[in-house]
Amino acid sequence: MSAELLFRDDLVKRLRDVVRAAVLTGAGASQESGVRTFRDAQVGLWAQFRPEDLATPEAFARNPKRVWDWYAERRRLLQDVEPNPAHWALAEMERRIPHFTLITQNIDGLHQRAGSVHVVELHGNLHRVRCSVCGRYAERWDETEETPPRCVACGGMLRPDVVWFGEFLPRLEWERARSAAETCQVFFSIGTSGVVEPAASLPFIAKRQGALIVEINLEATPLTPSADYSLRGKAGEILPALVRAVWGGEG
Repeated sequence: MSAELLFRDDLVKRLRDVVRAAVLTGAGASQESGVRTFRDAQVGLWAQFRPEDLATPEAFARNPKRVWDWYAERRRLLQDVEPNPAHWALAEMERRIPHFTLITQNIDGLHQRAGSVHVVELHGNLHRVRCSVCGRYAERWDETEETPPRCVACGGMLRPDVVWFGEFLPRLEWERARSAAETCQVFFSIGTSGVVEPAASLPFIAKRQGALIVEINLEATPLTPSADYSLRGKAGEILPALVRAVWGGEG
């Protein structure tokens, strides 16, 4: 049976009239591209460390070189990774829906590479670095014997622009995400476990405001009982088929 036949007619009809949509993506959306989760990437030398040894402000203060090298390794692992059909389908949805916000917990930048424009990165981006002291972003840096490299403005150590355990989300990004959830007509939750707060609260915020909730995941999550439509399977298969069913074309 083709994926298109799995969609109920009422879902397809409702999506054709949508003007404001919000999407939340989690690790499941990128795993189909071969992106390893944090713990899956802890192989070889890195297997001996706990997450709190690699991804907390305290870890950076204790051993900044170790933390910098860990994220450099994660960037290296992403070099040959490409967006998958789910990323391309979401970019196509953005072109079809007038007001579209893509909120992601992922730090790999694959949504932007697929063409998504209105992206809210709740947990930062692995490819960006900023000063740990003054906050200035560094477009490029020299890999010298000193690790981490230093900020050209104040001399502080550079760090990856990601949200570590124990840190708050970027305020402006969270405000954009919450606003999108409060004003959308449909909210998609895709490839996320539904347990990491505060992102996990977004679909419930949207539901309280009357939005249609569509979940796409391999398995049930805490959101499933509250979702209007819960589609089981790979996002890279379901999303392109959904785009074809609603708007036609290649998806």
